[in-house]
Amino acid sequence: MAQIRIARRVLTECIAAMAFPILLLSILVAPVSAPVVAETDRSRARWCGVETMPLKPSDHRWAQWVALRLRSRSIWRTDLPVFVTAVLLSALSLLVAFFGFIGAAALVFSPVFWLFGIAAQVGPFTPESVRETLLAMPAGIVLGAVTTTVLTGTSFLRDLLLRTFSRSRDPDLLAKLEELRTSRASLTAAFEFERQRIERDLHDGAQQELVAVVMRLGMLEATATAAAADQERIVRLARQAQAHAERALERLRDTVRDIHPRELSDLGLIAAVRELAARSPLRVELTSTGDDAQLSSPTATAVYFTVSEALTNISKHAGVGSARIDLRCATTDVHVRVHDDGVGGARIDTGSGLAGLRERMRSVGGNIEILSPPGGGTLVVASAPSQPPW
Repeated sequence: MAQIRIARRVLTECIAAMAFPILLLSILVAPVSAPVVAETDRSRARWCGVETMPLKPSDHRWAQWVALRLRSRSIWRTDLPVFVTAVLLSALSLLVAFFGFIGAAALVFSPVFWLFGIAAQVGPFTPESVRETLLAMPAGIVLGAVTTTVLTGTSFLRDLLLRTFSRSRDPDLLAKLEELRTSRASLTAAFEFERQRIERDLHDGAQQELVAVVMRLGMLEATATAAAADQERIVRLARQAQAHAERALERLRDTVRDIHPRELSDLGLIAAVRELAARSPLRVELTSTGDDAQLSSPTATAVYFTVSEALTNISKHAGVGSARIDLRCATTDVHVRVHDDGVGGARIDTGSGLAGLRERMRSVGGNIEILSPPGGGTLVVASAPSQPPW
């Protein structure tokens, strides 16, 4: 495996040497050419076994991606230095490969040239006898090995400078990128679950009630037409239709509130949580401090639905009738704690509700933790900056 990687490094340096004229001409169109050369160098490093991150998304065309890079300030601290390094090291590889390999070949095949009456001159050395041509063969092998070593070292130097300029050696950056990819996938799944929940609520709730209203109104019309004197039955059917319509309206209001509560937009996070606690079937003890005026809408929404989901889980699974909420708002961040004395055993990786909340909090730069030992109650702790990092 090591020999294969060395061979790849030597091959890529030879290709870079042959591409030097193109790189030299590309200086005329810099910095447009800088992202292309830098991304090509990252691909070279990965082919040689170095862990680097491609910056160009697979679904982007080159022209589209270059246009985006030109509008980014990172092109000056990442792509342009890699481009300059590629030009300089390609010039070095051209000199080393040209004189090194040609000289090595001339020395190794010196006896063959001598047979045809050619004295192959390499630098100051010119063979004057068959014996000298035979002695030149080991020197040619050594020169080839030295050339290979120098080209390999040049390739490693490329990797070092690429890591330096691209900061790809930072493990925290790689971990954050992987976390972002995982979070995006989880958030997509959570959104899909939420859409299905809304569709289910509308189908099983308001839609069924409205169907009942239509049926009652049809019966009411038939009764009124067939027996105008049957006032009592008409009144009863009218009252049933009205009751179904009121229930359908209430369910629609609940569904809309679950999507985004009006109290949150009109009155702020603290008032919305207070309203949420008042509507909960639990006895909720709410403590709130600070001012929520500095909270952005995404942050306030994420915290609100965290509290809402926590109260829902308590009423469904905790086996208790009370809960405590501690909400603290500051100019820079917000913290919320929801605690109950129930059966515990809740886990954040089970159920789409909790997983969706975790991704929602992460999307605004926050985090959520659940402490729920079996039999010891459940504590949900969430925090987020007042303004998302994006």
